[in-house]
Amino acid sequence: MTPKLILVTGGAGFVGTHLCKRLSAQGHRVISLDNYFAGSKENHVAGVEYREGHTKDIALHVPESPEIIFHLGEYSRVEQSLLEPDVVEDLNVVGTRGVVEYWRARKCKLVYAGSSTKFGDGGAARERTPYASTKAANSELVKKTGEDEHLPYAITYFYNVYGPGERAGVYGTVIEAFKQMYLHGSPITVTSPGTQLRNFTHVDDIVDGLILVGESGAGDEYGLGNEKSFSMLEVAKMFGGEVLMLPPRAGNRMQSGLDTSKSAALGWRTKRTLEAYIQEFVASRARGVAREKRVLVVSTTFYPVSGPAEDALMELMRSMPDVQFDIVTTSFTPDAKTAPSPLPNAQLYRVGRGRTSDKYLLPFLGFRIAYRLHRKHRYLFAWSLMASYAALAGVFLKYSTGLPLLITLADQRLDSVSPSVRFLLKHILSGADQVYGASPSQETHAATIAAGKELRHSIGEGDAFANQLRYSYSEILMQKSQTS
Repeated sequence: MTPKLILVTGGAGFVGTHLCKRLSAQGHRVISLDNYFAGSKENHVAGVEYREGHTKDIALHVPESPEIIFHLGEYSRVEQSLLEPDVVEDLNVVGTRGVVEYWRARKCKLVYAGSSTKFGDGGAARERTPYASTKAANSELVKKTGEDEHLPYAITYFYNVYGPGERAGVYGTVIEAFKQMYLHGSPITVTSPGTQLRNFTHVDDIVDGLILVGESGAGDEYGLGNEKSFSMLEVAKMFGGEVLMLPPRAGNRMQSGLDTSKSAALGWRTKRTLEAYIQEFVASRARGVAREKRVLVVSTTFYPVSGPAEDALMELMRSMPDVQFDIVTTSFTPDAKTAPSPLPNAQLYRVGRGRTSDKYLLPFLGFRIAYRLHRKHRYLFAWSLMASYAALAGVFLKYSTGLPLLITLADQRLDSVSPSVRFLLKHILSGADQVYGASPSQETHAATIAAGKELRHSIGEGDAFANQLRYSYSEILMQKSQTS
């Protein structure tokens, strides 16, 4: 390829970083535009020009006229998109419209990274998540614009990219999540039924394909995926150790349609295999010391006094009978004080005398119980169902032991609270490591109350397991709210 001025949106992300590095090494002048929603400044490649901004403002940030645009800078997590559709709308609809208008004005070539999810389950997966539907619509927008205005374009479709530099956490890849669980001794979690088929493709093969398509591709349907598929259970077992099944989740397609004929016609083929990648990883790194399958939960009330948050936890526990849940809670009512555990895998530790005022004891007596449990078991994190008196016990536990704290807000109202409650919530939310709301508006209120403190930080060894558990819990909570 003759040296060119090339723009890569999302150039500080996983695939974008590898693409920028390759293009720069080939002698091109490369500009990256990234808002760092999922990308990282730690990924910067020497020689690449990095500009920070939203793709809706692309003309402002990149006044030059590139010869090729590789548009990778979109929201790219399937199941998480169900929990934050407004973010998907902003990045994938508003942002990509800005890129398309910029492309029309510059009349250069656009290579769009579409999503293979639109082919999943015979096309049915397209409408199951905001991510899949917006990506499919954007592919059609690029195709229509290119054909109507006679602009050069090519649309590629990635299939489960993995390789060096993958992200962990909320916006991470499944292979990186499995690697992290392996390293930290937690069981590998697989969403039921486990027979979902995926075509895992090494990032270097993806970059090979993108460059070929950038040079010679024209039109739609450039599939970039390894022809060999694996079930999620097969992949989990490649890492060895114990596999833990999680409940089914919406948006989790069973299979994807893969057609690489147009890419192959350009001379593209995959050169790396998932088996070799995992074998090399496992051979070079020892598995972490195996942990008990135990989760420490703090909740102001629990069975038989319960609301949506507690009911969703009950459903989660039923679906994970092999995991022990240690629940620190209050007696709260006389009936609850003597109530037995509702499930074999739920161990209840109650404080108080069966009165509503028991909640005031929880930050202190509940903390003492949680502290003793922490000394006895190797938990990855503590989980509070809401930002409440129970969460205060979790905050105290974190400060005294370093055990990370995850808070899920469930149906908690944060939009109209008294000044005293707001003061308490500020310290709870800013003291937690990760806070997740059930809706975008709830998270906005939480961020406001936390006074600018980040609501989500890495919780180290517990990141991968906590993220998978939270996904399952949020899915159950969402289903219950839709049917109530």
